[in-house]
Amino acid sequence: MADAPTVPIRTVVVGYGVSGRVFHAPFLDADPAYSLDAVVTGDPGRAAEVAARYPAARVLPTAAAMLDAAGDLDLAVIGTPPATHAELAAAALEAGLDVVVDKPFTVTAPEGRELIAIARRLGRRLTVFQNRRWDGDFLTLRRLLAEGALGDVRRFESRFEWWKPEVRASWKAEAAPAAGGGMLYDLGTHLIDQALQLLGPVAEARAELAAHRPDGIADDDAFVALRHESGAVSHLWMNSLAAQFGPRFHVLGSSGGYTVHGLDGQEAALDAGVSPDAPGYGETPPERWGVVGIEGALAPRPTERGDYGAFYRELARAIRDGAPVPVAPDDAVAVLELIEQLHAETPLRTPRAATTADQSTPNEGIR
Repeated sequence: MADAPTVPIRTVVVGYGVSGRVFHAPFLDADPAYSLDAVVTGDPGRAAEVAARYPAARVLPTAAAMLDAAGDLDLAVIGTPPATHAELAAAALEAGLDVVVDKPFTVTAPEGRELIAIARRLGRRLTVFQNRRWDGDFLTLRRLLAEGALGDVRRFESRFEWWKPEVRASWKAEAAPAAGGGMLYDLGTHLIDQALQLLGPVAEARAELAAHRPDGIADDDAFVALRHESGAVSHLWMNSLAAQFGPRFHVLGSSGGYTVHGLDGQEAALDAGVSPDAPGYGETPPERWGVVGIEGALAPRPTERGDYGAFYRELARAIRDGAPVPVAPDDAVAVLELIEQLHAETPLRTPRAATTADQSTPNEGIR
């Protein structure tokens, strides 16, 4: 007798900015374990785009409409501005849904711990979309460390740098750190998570934070130094106004190093409309491979295929079979604790003469 067909996990994406359009809807649409049943957006242009690209998905104008429809759904993916994450995720959990929250998980660590407590009380699955764990270069570095190719890591340098004088999302231009704004909350969430995954807990942390845009109220240029309990040191750069770029990773170990330049290509491909199941998706051409070894004896190392879709495959196993969620929310809280500490201890350098106040911004709602 043939096995009964598996019913797809009925999913709603809350928010259709870059997060929902680029990082979530394409994977949910391409993965047969899921059905993209609804998208929440109050923006007419984005609603029209959803209707054209995903005609089977309902467009819901508000989060309240999503909660009203929760009985016909299994999973909510929260891709709205960070200041809304805690409230929306809690409401979705209470409505009986499993929940994915985009990074940063919440704005504060206590908010994150409260969401974890709610999920445990209700027996729901809760995870955080730390997709950069599946960047091809990061997967390559993890394999090198597992093989012992570098020996003991002594110094880990990691960068997200680009030249974007204009802020792409309107809420990012208006959000102070108290609302999850700035590079440390945005890209720092990824870089700190990767450092913790590779090198473990942190004994000491310090930062340099600057706002170079004339009216910036949050950091657009950040540097973080971590000393791990293992003794290894991480230096992390996040800069949206970098006129030239350093290496993506520069990792020095007791027996060799690994250096690679350029960003993983998955985001750019997805933003251009490439489907994650398209041939060649996630592959890095040889001219962009990193090098391994000791100066004078360097060898190219093929970059592992990047695979953001692995997040959703692992989540499907968690929902259906009780496997662990792809990213433990406690990991995200550990990152938030560091970010809060660094903001509390580090003054923001600004080109303005007046002191920059850390102000919250009004809740923008669903975008």
